[in-house]
Amino acid sequence: MLRSFVGIDVAKLKNAIAIAEIGRFFREVDATATGIHRLVERIASRFVGVQLCYEAGPIGCGLNRLILSLAMNVPVGAPSRT
Repeated sequence: MLRSFVGIDVAKLKNAIAIAEIGRFFREVDATATGIHRLVERIASRFVGVQLCYEAGPIGCGLNRLILSLAMNVPVGAPSRT
């Protein structure tokens, strides 16, 4: 199984997901706990060592807490540093 690097573009209603290993946009998911939980389960079943990252912003705090509750590490990317 491949190691996976997943980028999340956080928005109020939908989060856009891209996976580096497949080299393209993956899908949009609802910006809800259920949507993110399903996403993490699906990606974890296809890849090993999943690493999630999202851009820093005011809507991401809840996402960070949710992903941490799913026992995953989630670094936050500062837009000014990329």
